[in-house]
Amino acid sequence: MNAKTLVLVFGAVLLLVGIIGFFMNPILGWFAVDAVHNTVHLLSGVIAIALAMKSEAGARMFGKVFGSVYALVAILGFVMPGDMILGLMAINTADN
Repeated sequence: MNAKTLVLVFGAVLLLVGIIGFFMNPILGWFAVDAVHNTVHLLSGVIAIALAMKSEAGARMFGKVFGSVYALVAILGFVMPGDMILGLMAINTADN
């Protein structure tokens, strides 16, 4: 599977999760979300799809940037106390 296909599918999943999050919290009974968290998923999905549609290089760039940013957010989630990332969006261990 090439990067474009993978990022397109991933973008579609992010869009779906962002939409579902507005109607179901926690998602699948595990993932704590709020409006900011859902919006981040929606924006990530839109950016993923846009870059994947543009080019293979765009899809690869999204994968690298997305992976780095989300890895940092996961690390912050494990080391910061409470159930909020930087006081901006709801998280729980399942999210991390």
